Amino acid sequence: MTGNQPRVAIVTGGSRGIGRAVAERLAADGQHVVIVYAGNKTEAENTVAAIEAAGGTAVAVQADVADETAVRAAFDLAEQRYGGIDVVANVAGVMHLAPVAELDLDALDRMHRTNIRGTFVVAAEATRRLRAGGAIITFSTSVTRLHLPTYAAYAASKAAVEAISPILAKELRGRDITVNTVAPGPTATALFLDGKDEETIERMAKLNPMERLGRPEDIAGVVSSLAGPARWINGQTIFVNGGMA
Repeated sequence: MTGNQPRVAIVTGGSRGIGRAVAERLAADGQHVVIVYAGNKTEAENTVAAIEAAGGTAVAVQADVADETAVRAAFDLAEQRYGGIDVVANVAGVMHLAPVAELDLDALDRMHRTNIRGTFVVAAEATRRLRAGGAIITFSTSVTRLHLPTYAAYAASKAAVEAISPILAKELRGRDITVNTVAPGPTATALFLDGKDEETIERMAKLNPMERLGRPEDIAGVVSSLAGPARWINGQTIFVNGGMA
């Protein structure tokens, strides 16, 4: 990156929830944003339209984060459209909840594919492409600390993500690229709210001393810092949960 050239960010899972908030925030920060979505083209296009209406620049591209060929094509698009890549925020993830003894192993495999393999695929491509001064941001969950029943498989897949950041940060020695993981607490998104009754939602909202659920914008603010000015944070997992754990 040279001069005043805008930074370029790729945001996976950028069509809804936390991913959309991250995409919108990075665009508001002045970055060109490439939104990678799994299947919901309408939501992705809505996010692009919202960014453009606010004066930002964005484009959407479909890709399964676990498919290295599709991910490579998304990175190609970013470079062709905007001249390079500086930030990769891998927000895409899937969650299936069940007690260990009742877990559908196919669901476990789906989580492994998206949450672990997808993180490796995206991170590997990012290490090949990012310019000096860049940032890789992966996503975990505060449930890795909370040890809540039914979350074992999901938490296990995300604990794997947390293991990657400090190692990849060291592998990128000398390239001026940071690698960090953001671990949100309960956040008011469809991923969290689906399938939960009001009592459960209220109880989980009270787990932190702020006594509310996180908002996607709360998480996006931390990503914004890691994607820009926070150059001295590297190889860390940042728990963004209002102080719940």
